[in-house]
Amino acid sequence: MANTLEERLERILPGGKGVWIPMDHGASSFPIEGLSDTEYAVDSVIRGGADAIVMQKGLLSHHNSRNGWDGYVCHVSVSTIHGGKRSQDKVSVATASEALSRGAMGVSAQVNLGDEYEPQMIERLGELTSQAHMEDMPVLGMVYPRGPNLMIEEGDQTGGVAHAARIAWELGCHVVKVPWTGSQESFSKVVEAVPIPVLLAGGPKEGDFSETLSVVREAMAVGCSGVCFGRQVFGSKDPELCVRALKEIVHESEKTL
Repeated sequence: MANTLEERLERILPGGKGVWIPMDHGASSFPIEGLSDTEYAVDSVIRGGADAIVMQKGLLSHHNSRNGWDGYVCHVSVSTIHGGKRSQDKVSVATASEALSRGAMGVSAQVNLGDEYEPQMIERLGELTSQAHMEDMPVLGMVYPRGPNLMIEEGDQTGGVAHAARIAWELGCHVVKVPWTGSQESFSKVVEAVPIPVLLAGGPKEGDFSETLSVVREAMAVGCSGVCFGRQVFGSKDPELCVRALKEIVHESEKTL
């Protein structure tokens, strides 16, 4: 049983690397392809060997009581497509202690940099890392530079992604999820910006999955610690197979480089 921060991190990020599958999308918008039957989706990615599954607290309680799996990460942030000008303002709907009582191994929160409500999201992330610190729980920061007020520093090849990673680390996160920057050269700047594991975000489900795997290989080659892919996995015809393919790259990359 993992009880310390180090033990919990090693459980969901073995050897400092991980294949994480977020399934929190249904709270923001529904229906979502692949999430109508969450039992199938969850069981498939567990069979594939996922290191962690990120989900909202209601789903977490349901699935933890159903299968007792110990790799769940509770996502505490939510907004919906119906929120008008606040549709990107992620509010907090759970605490670290509640997540722990529901069976979570870690917690996560989202910040959208450049959004009108960015300050409030940053404050909520800081509150979560404070709570998690008292519970010895790892925190994943999902930080995306995407709002209309985004200011990119001159010469920043990463388009604000390195700054996003830096915010997560400086506010106490143990892992950060960020989008691909378009090239190995620019993504290496993101990895160099922080001493915590950087997970690659999947984004919308588009193109062939083999193309996605090629990007993962590129990212891993410059120090990425793994992936946090949702729609590209649970929205596929065979989520289990997708996870196995990702694991082969993420957990075998040290041997193949």
